[in-house]
Amino acid sequence: MIEPVLFSVVGPLVDGRIFPDYAPPDTPHPYVTYQQVGGQAFSYLEGRPTDKKNARIQINVWANSRAEAMTLIRSIEDAVVTPPLLGTPIGAATALSDPVAGKRGAMQDFSLWG
Repeated sequence: MIEPVLFSVVGPLVDGRIFPDYAPPDTPHPYVTYQQVGGQAFSYLEGRPTDKKNARIQINVWANSRAEAMTLIRSIEDAVVTPPLLGTPIGAATALSDPVAGKRGAMQDFSLWG
C-alpha cells in the first residue's frame, strides 16, 4: 500500500497536513493534497494477480507564497525519489494559483510502486 508510506515521507514536511483529494476547510498553510491520477496497469502472462501495483500520484502543495510553494514541492520531490518510496517524477513541478482563496501552489506527478 503506497498511501501510508507517502504519509510517512511527506507528512513531516508539512507538520502532518497531508490529505487525500482535498484539505478540510481552514487548514493552515502550507499543506499537501494528493490524488491517484492513473498508473501503469500490467498483468502476468500466467493470468495470476500481480504482487506490485503502480500509481501515478499527483501531489499538490498549497502555501501563502509562490516561493514557499515551489520550495516545498522541491523538498517533496527530493523525499519521494529516495527510499522508501523510490518514486519517479513524471515531469517537473507546475505552479498553481487560486486567486479567489488567495493561495499559491505547485503540483507534480510521480510514478510510485507498492
